[in-house]
Amino acid sequence: MPNKLAGQRIRELREMHNYTREALAEKAGISDKFLYEIETGKKGFSADVLCRLSDALSVSCDYIMLGEEKEHQGMEKVICVLETVNPKQRSRMQDILRILYDMCEET
Repeated sequence: MPNKLAGQRIRELREMHNYTREALAEKAGISDKFLYEIETGKKGFSADVLCRLSDALSVSCDYIMLGEEKEHQGMEKVICVLETVNPKQRSRMQDILRILYDMCEET
């Protein structure tokens, strides 16, 4: 059931953005057949695919999965980005985030 509801939300968002299935699939880096299977609830998807779809549709992963926005939506986008980069890049990005956090704590 969760896959079916998430798939329905993905389809509705795709249509709101006036994307064809092929266009959204290309933007998310998946096949249009796989996107069809996601939208119809026939197949589940990984966290990586969820992040790529949410990015392509400009919504949070929470919205796709739960139908609601959470207050930490920005953090979710950061996590999605960190999951897609290689370990060396991830480490550098985490260092930058620590520096920014420390700067914010000082004010």
